Amino acid sequence: MAELFRLEVENQSIVFTENMLGLEQDPTDASRLAALMRAAHSLKGAARMVGLDAAVSVTHELEYVFVAAQNGLLVLRPEHIDLLLRGVDLLHRIAQAPEVKIASEESARADEVQQFLRDLANVRVAEGAELVKGMVELRQTEGPDAFDFAESAFVPETAMATPPRDVEDAKRKHQRFLRVTPENLNRLLALTGESLVESRRLVPFSQSLLRLKREHSELAQILDRIRESLGREKSNEYAEAQVAQARVQLVRCREDLSKRLLELEEFHKRSANLSHRLYDEALACRMRPFADGIQAFPRMVRDLARELGKQVNLEIQGTSTYVDRDILEKLEAPLTHLLRNATDHGIELPEVRRAAAKSKEGTIRLEAQHSAGNLLITVSDDGRGINLANLRNTIVQKKLTAPEAAEQMSESEILEFLLLPGFTTKQEVTEISGRGVGLDAVQAIVKEVRGSIRIWTEVGRGTTFQMRLPLTLSIVRALLVEIGNQPYAFPLVHINRALKVAPTDIEVVAGRPHFRFDNRQIGLIAAHQIFGGKVYNHPDELVSVVVIGSQENCYGIVTERFLGERELVIKPLDPRLGKIKDISSGALLDDGSPVLIVDVEDLIRSVQKSIEAGTLGEVHRGNTNGEILKKPKRVLVVDDSLTVRELEKKLLRSRGYEVEIAVDGMDGWNVARTGHFDLVITDVDMPRMDGIEFVTLLKKDATLKSIPVMIVSYKDRAEDRRRGLEVGADYYLAKASFHDEALLQAVLSLIGEAKQ
Repeated sequence: MAELFRLEVENQSIVFTENMLGLEQDPTDASRLAALMRAAHSLKGAARMVGLDAAVSVTHELEYVFVAAQNGLLVLRPEHIDLLLRGVDLLHRIAQAPEVKIASEESARADEVQQFLRDLANVRVAEGAELVKGMVELRQTEGPDAFDFAESAFVPETAMATPPRDVEDAKRKHQRFLRVTPENLNRLLALTGESLVESRRLVPFSQSLLRLKREHSELAQILDRIRESLGREKSNEYAEAQVAQARVQLVRCREDLSKRLLELEEFHKRSANLSHRLYDEALACRMRPFADGIQAFPRMVRDLARELGKQVNLEIQGTSTYVDRDILEKLEAPLTHLLRNATDHGIELPEVRRAAAKSKEGTIRLEAQHSAGNLLITVSDDGRGINLANLRNTIVQKKLTAPEAAEQMSESEILEFLLLPGFTTKQEVTEISGRGVGLDAVQAIVKEVRGSIRIWTEVGRGTTFQMRLPLTLSIVRALLVEIGNQPYAFPLVHINRALKVAPTDIEVVAGRPHFRFDNRQIGLIAAHQIFGGKVYNHPDELVSVVVIGSQENCYGIVTERFLGERELVIKPLDPRLGKIKDISSGALLDDGSPVLIVDVEDLIRSVQKSIEAGTLGEVHRGNTNGEILKKPKRVLVVDDSLTVRELEKKLLRSRGYEVEIAVDGMDGWNVARTGHFDLVITDVDMPRMDGIEFVTLLKKDATLKSIPVMIVSYKDRAEDRRRGLEVGADYYLAKASFHDEALLQAVLSLIGEAKQ
């Protein structure tokens, strides 16, 4: 019963909040007052059923106020709404107490309840209010008939004639619902996804039958030629008869094959249609209307606006737009940040708005809609907008870029700085804002769900934030490409452009291959240098390029060829594999073969790290002389000190070694498992995973234990050296006695020259 009461409070709280906020716009709205009175009466009955006297007292007084307002004895002003919402919060706290503590929780809140009742009593200022109270008490003592009389006597005719606003909501809420755990839904969706993939496997089977049909036709032509040859010779009537019989049998087989092929095509159509419908229905089970995830926002914006002395109206559009359950849950935090920012930073004070010839009440608009296979969530305001000149100055003052570079940046590039960690335009820190963590958190969550965010602004007119998100986290639309004779999938939402570039359009700028795109020079990186695999040459044909990244860091990934666009059912990788470098998940293609889905954000970091380490080579366009190029030996440098990393990298590169870097032991462990290295050089004292633990993991791994390891550390005591060598290090070099030749000699002794 206590659990049922909690659910009742939760459901009725939505009715309370929505209608109370509506009364701030129209205090005499009869339909809203009627809905509030019914909700209070229902909740009072539920509280009495479970024996919660405190909740009975609160709901009884709420009911009294609503009846008084219905009869024009009380006009609810914003300060009254504040008090009534306080009562709703109090009911929440009473209901949320654990079942075993409900009695003690009720007594513990006795003082709070009594204070609320005293405050509510002060509202009774309208003449005749006591008469209303007497009628409310009458309907409690004389039974249902008296209640019906009291309600009909005090509800105005307009309220009785007007259908309540929550009728449709009530119909929806009173439908039969079954409780299904998220895990069950996920398993159901996974099975339907597999069914969808299996249905597609009939396509290659059907194509094989078509090939067999063509071979039958070719065989028939061969038999016809044999029969013509035998007819000219007229030497073997028996052979000619046998050929004719084989021809007849072949025609019969071909006709039967054609019938079976037609049946298979019909079955494939029905199977694919059924699988798609099944998958769509299973996917719909995960969908919830946008309204289910935004119920707390109107109250939040209203309370925050009153705290700031502002007048704000929150308009919500697209409440019936269906959103994946997991995405809807993740939207709560970013939408909270955006709405609070719009209220605090965007909307001006009433006197400022009047001076700017605006209405004293600002408007914030929250909208959800489907567009081109994506979910668009837009938060906009009609406030002061963002002054780009001031923003440029702030960026320069924080030393995030040079003044000359800031002046050359476009509006979209400047606005992207708002999404940086710790960035804020406020000079003082308050409880509401000023710490620079809000928009950073928004961007982090948007990236987590494979989405993107854009910002528009106009001084004096307002600012708009738009999040473009996938409709669901269960499927992804992706571009399939071939890298090293293996398929990879790039999510479309992270691709700026996919295009073919002529080799003649590729030029070398500052030692790196580039091509011109959108009036910018885009650096080219061969995909096999990141993902591994065979080198693919582009002798004379067009180069298939996937452009990824932001305005500041934009790269062209050169692939072997495009395989087309697909809608893939995401399959998480085994958690025992840990985070696989540059890969987010997997999927199955139409023929059942696996494909890896690229983690584009991780890929961009890998490209930047490789550029920093200088390990990226040229984009191969062919090897005309057939010479096999010797690849230099590769060294992994693991150190949390930028200075040490750069020094060691430059020393080793000067001798011809390829160098890749990692910033700590954990990063080094992930890099070592995903690439081939001839030597590992590591520090000892590092965050997340120290060098000793890192070396221990390397030496326990069957495929990595043969790699020589050198420890370079500030610790030069005998016990430190002994500890490093005991876990498997092949060489121990102290940084205190570190010099260029010592490091290079140690590397030579362990793995020899860079090229041999």
